[in-house]
Amino acid sequence: MNQVEAEIGSQNDWNSEIKAFDDTKLGVKGLVDAGMTKIPRIFIHPQHYLQDKLVCEDSQFSIPTIDLQGVTSDAILRAKAIEKIQNACEKWGFFQIVNHGIPKSDLEEMLAGVRRFHEQDAEVKKEFYTRDLRKRSPTVTWRDTLGLNMDSISPEPETLPAVCREIAMGYSKQVHRLGITLFELLSVDLGLDPNHLKDMECAERLSLLGHYYQPCPEPELTLGIRSHSDADFMTILLQDQLGGLQVCHENQWVDVPPIPGALIVNVGDFLQLLTKDKLKRVNHRVIAKQAGPRISVACFFRTKHVDTGNNLRCYGPIQELLSEENPPVYKETTAEDYLKHYYSKGSGTSSLLHLKL
Repeated sequence: MNQVEAEIGSQNDWNSEIKAFDDTKLGVKGLVDAGMTKIPRIFIHPQHYLQDKLVCEDSQFSIPTIDLQGVTSDAILRAKAIEKIQNACEKWGFFQIVNHGIPKSDLEEMLAGVRRFHEQDAEVKKEFYTRDLRKRSPTVTWRDTLGLNMDSISPEPETLPAVCREIAMGYSKQVHRLGITLFELLSVDLGLDPNHLKDMECAERLSLLGHYYQPCPEPELTLGIRSHSDADFMTILLQDQLGGLQVCHENQWVDVPPIPGALIVNVGDFLQLLTKDKLKRVNHRVIAKQAGPRISVACFFRTKHVDTGNNLRCYGPIQELLSEENPPVYKETTAEDYLKHYYSKGSGTSSLLHLKL
């Protein structure tokens, strides 16, 4: 057997291992429940992804926390919040929010609902087994995920898992309302009408991912989620108190510490595209840990022009932000074309670069 044949055979073996893992539909939890003490090789990430895995202990950075108390009723508080959001989006692309209007009891029940789903009988949850097969990567990440489409128009209840159906529907409606408020604040920050981003249908589609990160026997060899940005307009994340989320800021990884009752907001690729780099998306990841399980719930505000048959709408810099002194920095693109590129590229590489003028 020559070298080329050996490499092809090795790749086929690798792909077969990934397929065998997916075919069980038991996920990472199935491996842990089976008593595994060494992680399979399909989970071991290349060294260049792991070499900077740990955060500098003496890092002076911390992502901003913004109080939304009174932003819908008090003009002074609203102006202060807009200024802080502007600073956070321009410098970090990430911020935490408190007093956002969603009761703490609902946050706790949403996390509990995701836990119930992942810890129920394996045969029941197989129907909802998912792993993002579109993203090109040679390795698998150390987590299980429940993916739900929770659009502005309520989904059919029977399409949702019974163990978290009620809270998923109630929580997503509250997140959708919160997202509209944030889009209004961002629109004002950009010097636009408060409804501008909403009218561009930035809040038209909402996807919910309920992540379940099992304890890992060899966390130094793998990742919960590899470095990436979000191919949406904006993401609102709920995390439990275990931590593990990190943001890349000034070329170093910074922990996003859990704050009880807080939510995390980050800028997506499409919002950076629309605002010609004024609002910046940044790469983030989740490290694997020996402690767990860790649970998080990510809600993605995305375009509806991918799965509705209307794939011709183009997205580019907002016209009101352009002038002779401020020309566009990106070409226009359809959501479909952007997502094709996003899922075909390697991890950690910006999909916006190929649109630069």
